[in-house]
Amino acid sequence: MILKYGKSSLNGNNSRQRGFTLIELMIVMTIVSILVTIVVPNYQRHLIKAREAVLMEDLYQMRRAIDAYFADHISYPESLDDLVANKYIRDIPRDPFTKAIDTWEELPPTPSVEGELAEGGLENVYSGSDLVGLNGVPYRDW
Repeated sequence: MILKYGKSSLNGNNSRQRGFTLIELMIVMTIVSILVTIVVPNYQRHLIKAREAVLMEDLYQMRRAIDAYFADHISYPESLDDLVANKYIRDIPRDPFTKAIDTWEELPPTPSVEGELAEGGLENVYSGSDLVGLNGVPYRDW
């Protein structure tokens, strides 16, 4: 014979239902919302820092390719497309802030001391974004 202690219903289960109260749910939701307000700004900042790192690397690689083109041809390329056509870069990278490949600002060669322009149409390249970096410098000035 088995004896059971405590309240029990006819089918042997406890009569009291178990669950969360409204207060417990509100406390959990408050804690979750506080954590989210802390995490989201940090996530946004890290996302921008990652895009800035991509921009710096893209600019470095394109400028390096322009210099290599100049060293090989003794003239600057006419555009970024010349770098792709001559296989100095595989393709024109996408600007991480404008998300387009046709927004790069191409700067022509600066005149020499004698006032002569170097051959070609592209000496330097910059981002076409109007945004300002985390360091306070606009991306088009990097």
